[in-house]
Amino acid sequence: MKKNSWIALAAAAGATTLVLAGCSSGDDDTPASSDEPTSASTASGGEGEVAAGGERACVILPDAVSSPRWENGDRPALEEAITAAGFEADIQNAQGDTAKYATIADQMLTQGCGVMLLVDHQGAAVNVTETAQAQGIPVIAYDRPIEGADYYVSFDNVKVGELEGQMVVDGLADAGVDPAEAVVVYIGGDPADGNAAMFHDGADSIMSAAGITPAAEPPGKWDGEYSATAFEQALTDLGGSVDAVWAANDTNAAGVISILDKNGLTVPVSGQDASVAGLQNVLLGKQYGTVYKPYQLEATAGADLAIQLLGGETPSVDKQLDDGTPYIAVDPISVGKDGVQQVIDDGNASYDEICAGDVMAACDEAGLTAGS
Repeated sequence: MKKNSWIALAAAAGATTLVLAGCSSGDDDTPASSDEPTSASTASGGEGEVAAGGERACVILPDAVSSPRWENGDRPALEEAITAAGFEADIQNAQGDTAKYATIADQMLTQGCGVMLLVDHQGAAVNVTETAQAQGIPVIAYDRPIEGADYYVSFDNVKVGELEGQMVVDGLADAGVDPAEAVVVYIGGDPADGNAAMFHDGADSIMSAAGITPAAEPPGKWDGEYSATAFEQALTDLGGSVDAVWAANDTNAAGVISILDKNGLTVPVSGQDASVAGLQNVLLGKQYGTVYKPYQLEATAGADLAIQLLGGETPSVDKQLDDGTPYIAVDPISVGKDGVQQVIDDGNASYDEICAGDVMAACDEAGLTAGS
């Protein structure tokens, strides 16, 4: 990892910590992962003793396919921060199964939790939240909002959508297409994910202000194959004509791009997550950009909050969601071809993975290096 690049990220993470501590209350690549939930439970402390239930942070991740970040990024970052503070981190993955989500939660609560940090999956975290709170255990909704949670930690999801919407507007401008006349398809995320609406609304606020009206908007889902099928049907209905696609993340964008490639089309496509596949598509000119969300910053904010709650502190937060839930919002970053190097330097994507095969020439053209 390039140390200088992380100075800015560390400063931003520090700023988040200050917000938690002192502000007045106010808002496709396949990751390596087992098919079964695995525990990253680790005992930590000065004397090596095992933490009691009240000193355990119980974390449930949603799956291993909607984004590579959960297993490859958030899991190790959360575990490292929580255990370094002397607490135990029990981190498990529901593998996209709501029943498994509930089973994992029951097992965790039986063993004892001092705080729960939950990434919702299709509403499964709502009942878990109610059960935990009935036992006096605070719940942090991580990355995705959960009705009734005590805190919400995420990137600024409306801002993510706004950056995506700007990609579409800028891409149309570069192509010389009048936004008011453009044929734009919306490929959103799963409506059961509370973030999906914020991504959509943020993107639509920018696109509609530019005069864009969606020509087609099939039901959304965080799934590349589904998105490919939905987009292909929309493209057929539109007589094969499309000027741009708002895709809510890189996985969905990859599905869209597979159909564009099949039909010999290249149009501006948005995305988020700065995944390897997404960055490759950006370099190849098949995706206009991606929203980069350094998981370290969100994990730092989430872990800091969990640590304070485990330590018996009452954090102060300076933002709220519309329902009044205290909200810790981390700023996202828009990345085009000239921003890929930052992702590599930050250690959040590998040069060797990105610059493989047909992408090597595009990497050379962009002047990318392996960093240090």
